[in-house]
Amino acid sequence: MNKWLNRRPVKFLAALLAVLFALNGGLISGGVSAQSESVTLTMSAWDVATTPYWQAVIDAYEAANPNVTVELVDIPSAEYQDTMNIRLSGGDDTDILTVKDIPGYSAMLTRGQIVPLNDYIEASGLDLSVYSGAAEELTYEGSIYALPFRSDIWILYYNKTIFDAAGLAYPTNDMTWAEFDALARELTSGSGADKIYGAHFHVWRSAVELGTVQDGLNTIISDDYSFMAPMYDMVTGMQKDGIIMDYGELRAGNIHYSGPFENGQVAMLPMGSWFIGRLVGDQAKDVFDFDWGVAKYPHPEGVEAGTTAGTLTSLAINEKSDNKDAAWDFIQFYAGPEGAKVLAGTGNLPALRTPEILEVFASLEGVPAEATEALQTTTVRLELPMHPNVGEVEQILNEEHELIMTTSLSVDEGLEEMTSRIDEVLE
Repeated sequence: MNKWLNRRPVKFLAALLAVLFALNGGLISGGVSAQSESVTLTMSAWDVATTPYWQAVIDAYEAANPNVTVELVDIPSAEYQDTMNIRLSGGDDTDILTVKDIPGYSAMLTRGQIVPLNDYIEASGLDLSVYSGAAEELTYEGSIYALPFRSDIWILYYNKTIFDAAGLAYPTNDMTWAEFDALARELTSGSGADKIYGAHFHVWRSAVELGTVQDGLNTIISDDYSFMAPMYDMVTGMQKDGIIMDYGELRAGNIHYSGPFENGQVAMLPMGSWFIGRLVGDQAKDVFDFDWGVAKYPHPEGVEAGTTAGTLTSLAINEKSDNKDAAWDFIQFYAGPEGAKVLAGTGNLPALRTPEILEVFASLEGVPAEATEALQTTTVRLELPMHPNVGEVEQILNEEHELIMTTSLSVDEGLEEMTSRIDEVLE
């Protein structure tokens, strides 16, 4: 009798522990680290063979969590969102969903395919301010459904050799657009094949329009686009005066922005942080031989230096996942300091950019020393904000941008057309 009584509490406790593990994913913190049983997670991704950071961060996580295995579901980049839309509509249960862009995020969120993370964030005590405003950009009606882990931002590239020849100081990390315009005019010289342009704006509408949303008062989803006038006036004025290359010629020649910069034809280039890797690689292959540097993205008067625009790549938990707690533990690692250091070490810019993490990035061979400071951000505005009609809006913006830049419409006429056409979409 005594022997039976001694065993019964042990059996009861073991059964209770098993139930709690099954319900909560672990007793101590709800994370997988507290589990002794093995867990296999699946994660969607694209172009795995040519994108080293996917597996590099997973390897770091599995080393810290030997009971967890993470398997990648590889989808071609060009087909990613369409494929995910089909899979998720069919009940796909991939645990961790990589969110490629805001239209994809909007689609998954509005269809109820991803899990709100508010409770997980509150329980873990995660401070979202470390993402420099990126988390707020992912918040929809009070809830956030993904954590950003990669964020390419817009910065300023410059040709040090051109600056030295002109006897001018390099761009600072606190330069307004008006100062940028004035400096570009000083740097422009020569003519014909020997002409040096003070600046270069690529043909994308974002190259002009992102400068109009830095103040946070407007987004590209608007019922009045007159706020874009000052930036368009500046850029079209630079084009008219020969300070930048002609939009029509760039479009007709299908000229990539890397060409004019690497050919030494332009002094300054506003462009995304992804271009750093291209320049490092091309310089190592002797494609060009001049010195170059980077600075923070110019900003409107009255807007704090370090305010820029960018794109976000984030991670979400599939509503159909059977391993939600384990998936959260992984996402928190991937988007946190540990994952960010691994990502930076592969030459990619994390969404989490502390000075320590940026030192890892800047220490890579060929990256300019100025990158440590230039890549630190105050606020990151999204290129495309959350909205169910963002795809249709962007198409209209692209069309009207081309009409303005080819002078088929004046700035005011083009912005009026934007407002009228987008009003119809939003209604």
